[in-house]
Amino acid sequence: MNRPASQSITSPAPLALVLAAYLAIYLIWGSTFLGMRLAIDSIPPFLMAGGRFIIAGILLYTVMRFRGDAAPNRRQWINAVIIGALLVTAGNGGVCWAQQTVPTSIAALIVASVPLWIMLADWWRPNGLRPALTTVLGLIAGFVGVGMIVMSKDDQGARLVDPLGAGVLLVGNMCWALGSIYSRQTKIKAPSPLLGVGMQMIAGGVLDVLVGLVLGEGRDFHPGQITAVSAWSFVYLTFVGSLVAYTAYVWLLTVSSTAKVSTYAYVNPVIAVVLGHVVLKEALPHSLALAGGLILVAVILITRNPVKPPLPRGDSQ
Repeated sequence: MNRPASQSITSPAPLALVLAAYLAIYLIWGSTFLGMRLAIDSIPPFLMAGGRFIIAGILLYTVMRFRGDAAPNRRQWINAVIIGALLVTAGNGGVCWAQQTVPTSIAALIVASVPLWIMLADWWRPNGLRPALTTVLGLIAGFVGVGMIVMSKDDQGARLVDPLGAGVLLVGNMCWALGSIYSRQTKIKAPSPLLGVGMQMIAGGVLDVLVGLVLGEGRDFHPGQITAVSAWSFVYLTFVGSLVAYTAYVWLLTVSSTAKVSTYAYVNPVIAVVLGHVVLKEALPHSLALAGGLILVAVILITRNPVKPPLPRGDSQ
């Protein structure tokens, strides 16, 4: 899924809970790239993504309503649809779809550039935060790394990355960045953060299913053909990837700065690359390793360096 955008947090969350949430997005999300790749072996990508988020969202929504959260109103549901469309459908669903043609390790490295897009989104929004010079250099380095991955070729001159798959990943990154910034800045809040997460997962999951049906995923899909590996991967993604990690991510956006939350991008690609190599026997050419390292250095630069105060309205940046 981050930037040097920090707002004052009125009531600090318990440190142990914050640390647990960070560990969840660090470790679990790194493994979900492998989980998605295994799940879509026999389940269409958007239907798989939609199913996991609908189930996880309904469970979380039901629990929070049972605990006493008020029923959300129409405006809150509309807000959940917007965030769910950006994060769940375009962001996560796009990654699932792209992994049909893009190796797990490469997909993880491209997704690692999400903090670059969040930095830009936070900068370009009205009264946005102006990055320092070193942060701008980090942005440039990061996008060079992404370009190296997208344009890389093997020894025979063939592209290592499917252009359409890479394009979908980049669009998904942009949407994830916009969704992250919007979810933090919007004044329309659900009765509680966790109820809001459930609403977003339900809305985004339904949209995932609709996109899958429009793309024709339902025509050739037969539940009886789902393999055991895909089924268990789906269960893991639903209850661990969605309920635990996604919930932790959205909650952290409400209690921590986007710059700190974005540090998950340091760890996720490393775990994904290792798992892709060990489990799927994916190769990682030196050129891709160099590009991935460039992206990670860029992410560290843009999330650890300060930003300048936003310019007054009407001034040029």
